[in-house]
Amino acid sequence: MNLNSDFSQRVVIRPDDYDWVDSPANGVKRMMLDRIGDEVARATTIVKFAPGSRFDAHTHGGGEEFLVLDGVFSDETGDFPKGSYVRNPIGTSHAPHTEDGCTILVKLHQFDPADTAQFAIDTANADFRPGLVPGLSVLPLHSGPEENVALVRWAPGTQFTPHSHWGGEEIFVLDGTFADEHGTYPAGTWMRSPHLSQHKPYSEDGCLIYVKTGHLLPEDVAA
Repeated sequence: MNLNSDFSQRVVIRPDDYDWVDSPANGVKRMMLDRIGDEVARATTIVKFAPGSRFDAHTHGGGEEFLVLDGVFSDETGDFPKGSYVRNPIGTSHAPHTEDGCTILVKLHQFDPADTAQFAIDTANADFRPGLVPGLSVLPLHSGPEENVALVRWAPGTQFTPHSHWGGEEIFVLDGTFADEHGTYPAGTWMRSPHLSQHKPYSEDGCLIYVKTGHLLPEDVAA
């Protein structure tokens, strides 16, 4: 399967665009955002676990990164409530499950082999630091060979300077409404902007977004 697999193209998926499909595990549904491959794939996905559902034990051949959007996600290493950011590098394994149900944003098979950090961050209780403009605050989550990941909080009325994205940018709107000159993006919106794309973002009502940058360099540029 190839879904939104041309990383030179801008993609925006809002909640009204969601199309949930069943996964191989009972009670687990997926909203596929981008994908290259079949059941084992380079993929970005929203995964919804019904109460009491579980996935069989599996190994992360290309690594796993996820953010808990609601509920409590669990595996043999512990319980991860809403706001938990987790990185499981290449070669790690687990058997995920949930008692009460949960939803996660997960990225698979996108780790650099040299990126071996395994950790979890409770972002709901972490301290944000001031951003580059008034009204902006940032919680860094991870910095790797070709990526930077953070949560960014926008106070109402915050505007950022026009800028371009070296290595592209990926955003998931967690709360509120994010906007730029191309449109407005309510909570639940996922967007991917290619290398050297430009915009002037702002938020009238305030918002919280997950942001990953630098990971969408074309092969000729990365080389």
